[in-house]
Amino acid sequence: MRPLVITQNMTVDGAVEMLDDWFDPTDSPPDQAEILQRDSAACDAILLGRQTFEDFRGFWPQQEEDTTGITDELNAIEKYVVSSTMTDPAWQRSTILAGDPVPAVRDLTRGQGGEISLTGSIRLCHTLIAAGLVDEYRLWTYPYVQGRGRGLFPAGHRTPLTLLEHRAFSSGVTYTRWTPRKD
Repeated sequence: MRPLVITQNMTVDGAVEMLDDWFDPTDSPPDQAEILQRDSAACDAILLGRQTFEDFRGFWPQQEEDTTGITDELNAIEKYVVSSTMTDPAWQRSTILAGDPVPAVRDLTRGQGGEISLTGSIRLCHTLIAAGLVDEYRLWTYPYVQGRGRGLFPAGHRTPLTLLEHRAFSSGVTYTRWTPRKD
């Protein structure tokens, strides 16, 4: 079984939808980069909704002096994009998952390999959270109140979580790892 891990950047007030400039994906202070590298090493596939995939594809491959290593990582990793409209992902190592994402993702997690990371893709996150397919949440919380924007969890969703790890960084950003409690 491959764990499905949601990794999200969010504001203190819980917004994952970036409507203001509170997050820069090319800026990883050294203390945060250590955690990012550790988590990336456990992951061998990334799962994205169509819009987030297009945003990534339009940004990362064009980064010529990427000191974060994210460009090289994304070019090398298996990418799965959930879309009912896309016919050609136009990015190497990319596979389109058409139709209902729940059985498609369930099949992915039953395969062999490392973690599957889901980031951005708010509607897809809501669908997979509601279906009970998420094994872990890795949340980077930024010291910013946006006052608007969609959150990580679908409206009305409730589940107890167990804290696995908490870190605070000099930038004011915090990192927490949570797993749904299996009572």
